Amino acid sequence: MTRSGPEPSGGVPAVPPDPDCPVDAVDVHAFEVPVDGPGGTEQDGTLDWHSTTMVLVRVHAGGRTGIGYTYGDLSVAAFAESVLAPVVRGASAAAPAALWQAMGVRTRNAGRPGVGAMAVSAVDVALWDLKARLLDLPLVHLLPAYHERVPVYGSGGFTNYPLDRLTDQLGGWVRQGIPRVKLKTSREPGRDPARLTAVRRALGDEVEILTDANGALGRKEALYWAGRFHEEWDVRWFEEPVSSADLEGLRLLRERGPARLEIAAGEYAYTARDFVNLVHAGAVDCLQADVTRCGGITGLLEIAGLSAAEHLDLSAHCAPAVSAHAFRAVRRARHLEYFHDHVRVEGLLLDGTLSPAGGALRPDTGRPGLGLDVKWADAEPYRVHGTRPV
Repeated sequence: MTRSGPEPSGGVPAVPPDPDCPVDAVDVHAFEVPVDGPGGTEQDGTLDWHSTTMVLVRVHAGGRTGIGYTYGDLSVAAFAESVLAPVVRGASAAAPAALWQAMGVRTRNAGRPGVGAMAVSAVDVALWDLKARLLDLPLVHLLPAYHERVPVYGSGGFTNYPLDRLTDQLGGWVRQGIPRVKLKTSREPGRDPARLTAVRRALGDEVEILTDANGALGRKEALYWAGRFHEEWDVRWFEEPVSSADLEGLRLLRERGPARLEIAAGEYAYTARDFVNLVHAGAVDCLQADVTRCGGITGLLEIAGLSAAEHLDLSAHCAPAVSAHAFRAVRRARHLEYFHDHVRVEGLLLDGTLSPAGGALRPDTGRPGLGLDVKWADAEPYRVHGTRPV
């Protein structure tokens, strides 16, 4: 394993710092990266966007630095600085879970779901990364590990892509050995038959096609398209056919839609109770969780216990550089969303990102923590918050 600290003379490995040392400092950065979609825009079933913002948190202790991040509005950075950094500074770096609990208390009146949960997630990931670096371990060796790898699916297929770009992007993932891909649907439902036909023809019958409406449809409309998606294009996954807040609508799709078409949701669940609500409503066949939204690694471990107890698989939503470590600790892990925007942004801003091999991601166990470092010079043109470290 690559050591994270210097070695003294004589080749004897240096003793890692005590992980029980206090957190010295917290700094927060944000980088806004324009999308590469047609006309500088990407679209799904309900939203247009022109850029992706990564909010990155660094925590420092014992001469080591841990990093964590989330994707969200610039307000997440301000929340992390004003509400969470004071909780973390001076506390022991050895107990990320205790600090996660303390951050949860502090966010009660400041706004726990949404922006608050994303900020907590970024700080929590940074704390786990820091602890692993203080112990000179890859993060995956600090967490419980049920799996050697996390299968991925290629995800993008935005609704404003012309057909040639759509098939080229999804086909590119298949050529990399990824056997499943996902496209966005339902912005203009009448266009979806041509899009799905082009994708199925380009990819062949063996590739698994997943679809994501991002909550664009009403209940009856979603039921109609669920039938067509499955019968005509052998779609087996329909994500958020209706709003994820419409638990009865999701349950309706599960009960009355095709038996072999799975209904998925959970990417906008921020607290453990959000996941409990999805499960107890019978709303999903497969849960989704975003480690950069659901409370970080500590939050994800709670949700992983729920999924195992309820005999439901859990799929990783995006953020592949973190999810590849975190979801090895999920017993019922299904797969990981290898999302075009996040793959691109993480590759631009971070060194040490992972590429799929054999349709899966495997953490690099030769690097401490998450194995990531910020490419400050490359990131600087995209900075919208914070200052570059000296």
